[in-house]
Amino acid sequence: MSEPVEVTVFRWAGAWGPFKVKVPCGECALTKDVILDTCEHELADIPVRLDMREWLSEWWVPLLRGGWHAPIVIVDGRVISQGHALNRGLLTQAVIEVHSRREVITGSHLFGKATCPHCIRAKGYLDDAGIDYSYHDVVRDARALYEMLARVKPIVGPRTPITVPQIWIDGAYVGGADQLSEIVHQLVDPNYDRGQCSMSPQR
Repeated sequence: MSEPVEVTVFRWAGAWGPFKVKVPCGECALTKDVILDTCEHELADIPVRLDMREWLSEWWVPLLRGGWHAPIVIVDGRVISQGHALNRGLLTQAVIEVHSRREVITGSHLFGKATCPHCIRAKGYLDDAGIDYSYHDVVRDARALYEMLARVKPIVGPRTPITVPQIWIDGAYVGGADQLSEIVHQLVDPNYDRGQCSMSPQR
């Protein structure tokens, strides 16, 4: 089991000197519910440790990280949301980014989308080569999109646009369909009208 991703929530509660929070915050309660439900579904196989804290009792702790308006949600030391109920997509993306940095990818994977002809071509290469792989649709599955971006951006750089497919074979990054064709020794007729992927060679 990998190390849990730390999620800390500073809710509207607590006391500081003569001041005390007497009215609970509905958005803080919603935020906790969103976190628990997201961990049960989108993040089911990623260990997450949730720490609920009282904002007024420790207001300076989140303030040092830029958080001043409860509910404040911090993932691995970074504020991802404050001042309103948490968007579960932000939580999913932040947790997956941390988890992807810590855990190397294993096995063979193709991240793509149903309408992409290069993804279909890459699937054909893998099938013809007898390579077992997992397919992840980045349009229908938000988690797949966040994981693909978290794993590819450090390889190609933050300014390089990320296209699909993105492929790993036995845990090693391959790139797109053209790079896969070279590995499985299938000839590809170049078609420069179809656009370039993030890993396409320069003409």
